[in-house]
Amino acid sequence: MSYTRESVAGKVILVTGAAKRIGRSIALRLAAEGARVAIHYNGSEREARATAEACGGAPVFQANLESVREIRGLFERVGRIDGLVNNAARFTRFDPLDIEEADWDFIHSVNLKSVFFCCQAAARIMLAGEGGHIVNISSLGALKPWADHAHYCASKAGVVMLTRALAKAWAPKISVNSVAPGVIPFGETDERIERFIAATPARRAGTGDEIAEAVLFFLSGTRFITGQVVAVDGGLSQR
Repeated sequence: MSYTRESVAGKVILVTGAAKRIGRSIALRLAAEGARVAIHYNGSEREARATAEACGGAPVFQANLESVREIRGLFERVGRIDGLVNNAARFTRFDPLDIEEADWDFIHSVNLKSVFFCCQAAARIMLAGEGGHIVNISSLGALKPWADHAHYCASKAGVVMLTRALAKAWAPKISVNSVAPGVIPFGETDERIERFIAATPARRAGTGDEIAEAVLFFLSGTRFITGQVVAVDGGLSQR
């Protein structure tokens, strides 16, 4: 049985948190491949519109992903959807003894809860049609424990298991995979980031374009590849 790689050209692909950093890199790459990218943002309207303009005038959608009601409204506004990239996320640093309920919920409401409900909303559309592809952006923190980021690591590890469970639930019409970025700095780095870069076997940090390349692979690949996690981290997760 032969296989021809799918093209994303003409496909409607929603990227959450697409205004800046990795989300912007993903949106730009997909637009360059001919995809009809839908740009989601919450508070970064100016950056989102700049990304949309760089994507050839892509449509822009605002939604607070902490709210399931707003998530469902977002997907109603987007309409047709062939691919979803769950990129929106939060990151904070706390000694685990100092984490309060609000700190936990601040991270998990977006990093895990919203990922599930975005997947659910996308799947309802895809399963009623010809199917599609979902890519969840997890993290090196899902694969390696960080003492001062226990709440964040737990949220991203949850994304990995959610990816595997939903891949099983929605096969064969929908593939669900995850990309786990390593050190991908945007702008200045600090001492902590420099230590991570020094520990990376590739001897450098990664780029948003390299994350976008992995995302494109899953969005255009065979649906026989599903439930997988690819670490784009220069080998850091293997140390």
